[in-house]
Amino acid sequence: MTNLLICKVLQKPDVAGRRMARWAVELSEFDIHYAPRGPIKGQIYANFVVELSSAATYQEGADFKWVLSVDGSSNQQGSGAGVILEGPDGLLIEQALHFSFKANNNQAEYEALIAGMLLVKEMGARRLLAKSDSLLVTGQVTGEYQAKDPQMAAYLEYVQVLKKSFDSPCTQRTKCPS
Repeated sequence: MTNLLICKVLQKPDVAGRRMARWAVELSEFDIHYAPRGPIKGQIYANFVVELSSAATYQEGADFKWVLSVDGSSNQQGSGAGVILEGPDGLLIEQALHFSFKANNNQAEYEALIAGMLLVKEMGARRLLAKSDSLLVTGQVTGEYQAKDPQMAAYLEYVQVLKKSFDSPCTQRTKCPS
């Protein structure tokens, strides 16, 4: 299967030139049939699902702590987040998120944490270490700080619900690289 136009060239060797005519003669003894490859997008998704589902089934019951690193940011052009998930056997999943709504830096940090926790939950992991460079978010999640803003309180409440999905969730602050 190929998307190349080789079948047209080999079926009309007189147009293609002497070298292609020789190849057409050489290949004619084999029963070669040409078919278009079709879109490979579906196969990529299938391979991705198989790869991740095998990692998730491998992980069930294991005592491996998944490491989630998140970072959210906001500026005049918009807001987004980055999520990196490290799993067993060197499994590394990276996601970049762009939000279609306005968010400040703290909201973007929470959105990143929530997206990452949902990903970890979907992978079937039971133990989690979440890392963020946001002092406010990590302080609120660990109980060191109170969430006085109603939006931050809503984010914190949802994170607390997600934390119940894990046996030993842990949140830690990491310093930004300088």
